[in-house]
Amino acid sequence: MELERDAIERLLDDWPVARLSTVSPSGAPEAVPVVFARSGGALWSPIDGKPKRGGELARLRNVRAEPRVCLLLDHYEDDWSLLWWLRVDGRASVVGLDAAGAAGAAAALRAKYPRYAEGVTALFSGPPTLLRIEVVRAFGWRARVLG
Repeated sequence: MELERDAIERLLDDWPVARLSTVSPSGAPEAVPVVFARSGGALWSPIDGKPKRGGELARLRNVRAEPRVCLLLDHYEDDWSLLWWLRVDGRASVVGLDAAGAAGAAAALRAKYPRYAEGVTALFSGPPTLLRIEVVRAFGWRARVLG
C-alpha cells in the first residue's frame, strides 16, 4: 500500500537514520548510512565528529559533481505486516554553517540527536559542513497503516 503523506511527514521529522545514495564519478551508486533533520523545508545531514577515514568524504565529492541523491528510510521486522520504506529523491549541495538555513538545521540536528546536544559527539568535524537536500519527490510503501 502507498505510504500516506502524513506518515511521510512524520517519518521525515522523527526517523533517526537513512541511507544516502550518491553517484560516483564512474556512475556507480554509493550508499552510506546518515543522520538527518528537517529544517526550513530541506533535509540536512552533518559531516559530524564520528570517526572518519580521513580526507574528503566520497559523498561530498559525489554531490559536488552530481547533485542528484536518494535517501532511503526503512523498517524491517520478522513480522512482515510491519514493514515499510520511504524513498526521498532530491538535489543536494555541500554548504557551510554560513549558508541560509544552516544555523536552524544545526539546532534541529541537536534537538533530534541528544549526543550532539550533550556534546558526546561533535556536530561537525573540522569546518562546519552539511549536506542540504532539497526534496524533489518522496514516496513509499507500507504493509499496513503506520501507528
